[in-house]
Amino acid sequence: MKLGILREEKKPLDSRVPLTPDQCVFLMNKFPEIKIFVRSSVHRCFSDNDYKKLGLEVVEKLDHCDVLLGIKEVPVESLIRNKTYLFFSHTIKGQEYNRKLLKSLIINNIRMIDYEVLKNNRGSRIIGFGRYAGVVGAYNCFLTHGLKNKLYNLKPAYKCRDRVEMESELKKICLKNERIIITGKGRVSGGIIEIINKLGIKEVSKDEFITEKFDVPVFTNLDFMDYYIRIDGLKSTKKDFLKNPNQYKSIFMNFAANADILLTGHYYDSNAPYIFTRDDAKSKNFSLKIISDISCDINGPIATTIRSSTIYRPIYGYNPITEKEDDFMKHKVIAVMAVDNLPCELPLDASFDFGNELVKNVIPLLIQDNNLIINNATICKNGKLNDNYLYLENLI
Repeated sequence: MKLGILREEKKPLDSRVPLTPDQCVFLMNKFPEIKIFVRSSVHRCFSDNDYKKLGLEVVEKLDHCDVLLGIKEVPVESLIRNKTYLFFSHTIKGQEYNRKLLKSLIINNIRMIDYEVLKNNRGSRIIGFGRYAGVVGAYNCFLTHGLKNKLYNLKPAYKCRDRVEMESELKKICLKNERIIITGKGRVSGGIIEIINKLGIKEVSKDEFITEKFDVPVFTNLDFMDYYIRIDGLKSTKKDFLKNPNQYKSIFMNFAANADILLTGHYYDSNAPYIFTRDDAKSKNFSLKIISDISCDINGPIATTIRSSTIYRPIYGYNPITEKEDDFMKHKVIAVMAVDNLPCELPLDASFDFGNELVKNVIPLLIQDNNLIINNATICKNGKLNDNYLYLENLI
């Protein structure tokens, strides 16, 4: 099997890689039947020379490869017929902006394996950048906190060479008795908590968070069933919520009335109610001042997220009275951090983490015949949609 590492071409250009040079060498040593080729690029966080120094072939074309690995969507004009591709296609939700891409994958007889739907038999994702979205999102949250409250200034994560340098900035942070909410129990929230723990912030239960006072900074980590309950008062369960999200309402205001900072890493169903609404944000009981919306669903469950922000301008203000964007430094204007490509701020570390999962959880399955996990994540093959994705027929 000949594996090719693609050159990222979607703009803005992404510097992350699916496999680092060391990981390529490790794979070829572990699986002698695999040969890896790297398409030349001047934009990667690892240079062509980094790959060449370890004996890898850097080439201009990957037409001779069987399987092509990338990160972002591959431009239609760059697709090579009759190949197997792995990247984040952003088609599984019927995204209109990638209609042409999906049609082209089918027309070109491409076997498209989407990282986003590679899941184990428990339904949990086996690969993703969620951890580093959480890590950088948490860092950006405290960067925002320092600016908003004129307490300290952190070097932006994208200006740091790596996570080590970024974490060296944490010593500048000075906290008092801030009350912090983290939503979610997955990869993203795990990354958030890595930074929270570096700062030595105390964890408290959801009940303690609501009822007790603290003279030190504290955080509570909420799962979605902590803030959703059935409208009719019947027993609320995860299984029932996943089946009937429209039968639930949010009680998040119980927590928002006692918090200064919110970091999101939650699961969200578009049929579920908002976690908090714009009317909630107007309430005198709503005390959140900084929201780091790492999940970043625009006009979604976090009503203050009215747009995504960028790596270079990560913060904007949401005025709860006007329901419009405003200067985040103003009193009573909520500071919102909603960067939607956070792992790109630490491309070296994010690539290493992602590549480790690819080496451990995906490549061994890829070389097997008819692997169920691979098949379930295959959007299309043999010139048609795979069975699990026939619902996308209307899109194409």
